[in-house]
Amino acid sequence: MGWRSKADKAKRDHRPSLKDWTCDDYAQSFPEYSSRTLNLDNMGYQYFNANGEAFRSCHDTIPKRLDAKKISPTEFHQRYEARLIPSVITNVPNGFDVPPPPPRQSRGSSKFEEKKEERSICLGADAGSSSSSERTSHAWKALERWSLDNLQNDPDLRERTLKCGEDDDGKSIRMKLKHFMRYLKSNSDDSPLYIFDSSFDEDRLAKRLLEDYRVPTYFDEDLFHLVGEKRRPPYRWFLVGPERSGSCVHIDPLATSAWNTLIVGKKRWVLFPPHVPKHVVKGKGLVKRHEDDEAIHYFTFILPRIRKEAISSGGTGKYTNFECYEFTQYEGETVYIPNGWWHAVLNLTHTVGVTQNFCSQRNFDEVWIKTRSGRKKMAYKWLCKLEKEYPHLTRRARELNERDDFVMKYDPKEVTKREEQEKERKRAKKEAKMKSASSSK
Repeated sequence: MGWRSKADKAKRDHRPSLKDWTCDDYAQSFPEYSSRTLNLDNMGYQYFNANGEAFRSCHDTIPKRLDAKKISPTEFHQRYEARLIPSVITNVPNGFDVPPPPPRQSRGSSKFEEKKEERSICLGADAGSSSSSERTSHAWKALERWSLDNLQNDPDLRERTLKCGEDDDGKSIRMKLKHFMRYLKSNSDDSPLYIFDSSFDEDRLAKRLLEDYRVPTYFDEDLFHLVGEKRRPPYRWFLVGPERSGSCVHIDPLATSAWNTLIVGKKRWVLFPPHVPKHVVKGKGLVKRHEDDEAIHYFTFILPRIRKEAISSGGTGKYTNFECYEFTQYEGETVYIPNGWWHAVLNLTHTVGVTQNFCSQRNFDEVWIKTRSGRKKMAYKWLCKLEKEYPHLTRRARELNERDDFVMKYDPKEVTKREEQEKERKRAKKEAKMKSASSSK
């Protein structure tokens, strides 16, 4: 069975009700859309509110554009992550997010020479350049290994099966990478299959992908690691997307934040702040019967209608304080999406990248509140681990539980405490009732 047969079977399993994956002929019209969209980048990042469209310098709007050569992890945490500001960071795969070691000063060297050496390490030969040819010893192997041709011919990966969809029962649909790469380069589907694989680390050969990249230093605090790989929810994905594929609008699970690094291609993003209601973001009432829940429909039809309705409303009703932001992610850029921000992605070209969700101390409150009810057993195990490693976060978690009158199902201390409180409440109520009855005689 060749790659076409494998792809056809995967498509039937993924969307059995769709008989013609090319019915809208987007393969013919998409190049014009992609070119028009990329031309907008010359004017800056796009910002929309109920007053219409504006183009702003990428330094003056959301997402903030940052350079790993110039911003330290501490500065990023304080100025952007703690304030939930989406960002685009350049030069991460080239290794510039890793702080250089302190310069060694030899005898007779001047302070001027020391500073010059440090500047050379931090900024490279040309301080103003962002060329991909500038790399440090911490550069990702993915820069070489993840090109489309290299992936197709990679002896470790080409025979491995990776997830490219789900059937109606939620079961993973998988294809060998060598077959998917042929499909990627040859298909004319309106919304193609998309490798979005979170289990590659369980495969004896595909887990080599973990050697090809490194978690950026801005995001290396991952509190969920305390519960172990088997217990924690899926959190990292290897991505291979044909043009026209993508992910429809969503917020990340359990209030986690995310980072996404692109190695090959161009991705179009749209972001909505947390205060924009779900029914507005989803375009409720604006989706036509023949339109699917696919990224290409969302970007080409539904999103323009949302913006049009926001303008027509004059910023009233459900469009009060409406905002959205659009931008293109290019090769070598890392996008940071804070928890609670709605986002969708459309691949303007064939793309390869990696993304991970994470919980740090700066988004702990929101993640804890979601996890304690969404993953009850894991939340208790997490709380026990936090008590040893981060006791101040354990105290914070219990403060949040007490504030919200939340009882953890698997925490014996809290259950016993709440049972005693309930007994005391009932006893006091009974006494009050008896006292009232006796006084009325």
